[in-house]
Amino acid sequence: MGSHKDSENPKATLPTPVTPAGRDALDAILADPGRTVIALDFDGTLAPIVPDPEQARAHPDAVPTLAALAPRVLSVAVVTGRPAAVAVRHGGFAGVPGLEHLTVLGHYGAERWDAATDTVTAPPPHPGVTAVRAELPAVLDEAGAGEGTWIEEKGRAVAVHTRRAADPQATFEALRAPLTDLATRHGLIVEPGRMVLELRPPGMDKGVALRRHVVDSGATAVLYAGDDLGDLPAFAAVEKLRGEGVPGLLVCSGSTEVTELSERADLVVDGPEGVVRLLARIAEGVGAGGA
Repeated sequence: MGSHKDSENPKATLPTPVTPAGRDALDAILADPGRTVIALDFDGTLAPIVPDPEQARAHPDAVPTLAALAPRVLSVAVVTGRPAAVAVRHGGFAGVPGLEHLTVLGHYGAERWDAATDTVTAPPPHPGVTAVRAELPAVLDEAGAGEGTWIEEKGRAVAVHTRRAADPQATFEALRAPLTDLATRHGLIVEPGRMVLELRPPGMDKGVALRRHVVDSGATAVLYAGDDLGDLPAFAAVEKLRGEGVPGLLVCSGSTEVTELSERADLVVDGPEGVVRLLARIAEGVGAGGA
């Protein structure tokens, strides 16, 4: 992996993005970190993917690294499909020195948690979620989902996981159509992910949430890191911001399960460990540069 600067520069340990737009964005981030938004997915990006989502926890070095980076940039935001409070709890983000201004945009941006107030703000829940929740077990039985398929309750959404099934990918594909039909009947959409199909309200996605956060903050550069299909709208938002003159760096937390992001990323790193290592190097780089 190439270095971004010459070997005498503290920034030399940074990897080189493979695209001109990515290289320009990294230059912009390092030149003016105080006007940069660092936005990150949670599961698969800050936290390793595990069979039981309730057991997911941020990489051990994630919080210390974010605490070192956050005071040097305009904003750090976690953008996740999880409820904001769950991401805060599993991430260990509350009450951490250095993360006083962290923002967690949960449920794809429908919820917002601010570290400064330790409060979550959110609109009323969509009534379709209650209806889907009631009908979902029967739909799964009729579809022959079988043992190992299970339902995750997410408050403002509900998700069906197939990772524990005998054939996770085949079960995932078999459930796409019946779950899409169920969601559509109740005004919801299906968000596919890594061996999970989430039924949730429309109108908000990570792209909408990210763009709003970047624009509202007045940022002049942005980094977004993700790993799954739900991160594609955020990638698209960064690409649109680039066209409007806001440099953006697209980072893929690499896996063998999803390739769509790696094909569009400026930089692919090795899972959450690679993401944390990249953020640590950026923190070192902007610190050396006098953020």
